[in-house]
This record gives sequence, structure tokens and C-alpha cells, in this order.
Amino acid sequence: MTVPLTRLLLMSSIVALTALPVVAQEFDLQPPGPREFVSDKAGMLDEASITHIKSVCDKLLTDKATPIIVVTIDSMAQHGGGNMPVETFAALLFNQWQIGHAKLEGQDWNTGILLLISKGDRAARIELGAGWGRTENQTCQQIMNEHIVPQFKQGKFSDGIVSGVDALDKMARKLELPTRPRSAAEYIIPLVFVGLAVFTAVSLYRRGSSGWAWLMWGGVFVAIWFILRNVAQNSSGGGFSGGSFGGGSSGGGGASGSW
Repeated sequence: MTVPLTRLLLMSSIVALTALPVVAQEFDLQPPGPREFVSDKAGMLDEASITHIKSVCDKLLTDKATPIIVVTIDSMAQHGGGNMPVETFAALLFNQWQIGHAKLEGQDWNTGILLLISKGDRAARIELGAGWGRTENQTCQQIMNEHIVPQFKQGKFSDGIVSGVDALDKMARKLELPTRPRSAAEYIIPLVFVGLAVFTAVSLYRRGSSGWAWLMWGGVFVAIWFILRNVAQNSSGGGFSGGSFGGGSSGGGGASGSW
């Protein structure tokens, strides 16, 4: 059976097209500098807020090698993402910029965080690196629902973004939202010192300078000195000194919101 020439050419064209590699869409958005953290294309942040965000993000990147990148845009369509869900746009942008580091010292890492706000689309997205998995999706949704969207509904964009960044910082540090709970040690330690003070007063009253109080306080100060020395040794020279971009990729986790 002879195949018509036109049909043969059509089939060949289809095969050739399906054999082409799939190229991920890229947007005309440039990332901020390695430790700049903010790209405010939509002008939603005031200078004080930008300064605060950079300070929080810089410390988190140093302490935890986890960058938070904040991006505001006027609309997704303006950058080639027309009719695209905010989840898709954020994931593609995350991968395009390679937020975070895929590996650190040979270990899987990938803990980058993208906070994207599209002002004209009235849509926001927290996109997490693959290292987070889906473990923090609920926390991200809480941040979106309680810290970001309510402020946006009132037109307080700077406040909402700052509040969101502060909450994401706590999430990355494994601190509870919205405020850090006090540990038992924070209550016990003052009680211990009160007890020591009472013991010292009683000892000095009964035995004067020959009592056990001086020996006890000498031991306390020696122990404190050792603790402070160890803390200084552990903190000196430590911390991540790299930038925000190093091969990271989106894992699809996070949360979305609208207002």
C-alpha cells in the first residue's frame, strides 16, 4: 500500500516535533544580587521595609544557608506568564533563578524560599525548594492566611510582606508561629538564681566570709566562663558566607493566597 506524499510529510513533521526537547519557559526577570534578597518591580515596599527584609534574610542565610527571595511584579502577563496559575509561575521562576543550593558539603540541601506577589493579579505564592518536601505546606498556608493576605486586603502591602518574611524566618528556624513559646529553662534559670541568692544571704548572715557561699559562687562563675568560652568558639568563624543562588530547584511545596 502506497502512502500519499502529503500524509508522509505530515507524519514526519509530527515525529520531528515530538522529538524536540522540552524547553522550560523563561521570564524576563533578573534575580536580585547574591545577598540583596528583594526585587520590588511593583513598588510595593517602602525603604524601611526593604532594609528590614534584607537584614532578616541576610542573617537567616548566614545562620541556616536558607535564602528568602522576595519578588513583587505588576502582573504575570507582563513577564510572559499570561493565563498562568501563580503556582506555575512561581515554580518556573524559582527554577530559572536556581534559588538556594542543591547541595552543601556533599549533603542534599535545597531549602530556598520564594515569596512572589503579583499585584495586578491579586495573587501571592510562597514557593519552597525541594529540600522542604511538603512538610511545611500547612505552616506556609498559615503564614499566607494570617500574616500576608489580611494586610494586603487593607492595602498595607509593605506590612504584609514584612510580616510574611518575619514568619518565614521563624519557620526556617523551627520556631513556632506567630510567637516563640518560652521554654521551661527560661522559667527555671531565674528561680535557680533566686535560690542561690537566698542561700548566699543566709550563709553570709550565719558564717560571714568563712561560709560556703564564696566557694559556691566561685564554682558558678567558673562554670559560666566555660560555657561562654564554648559558645564563642562554636560561633567564631561559623555561618554560611555564600549567596542566594546555587542550583536550587522548586519542590512544588508552599502555599498560595489572593485578596
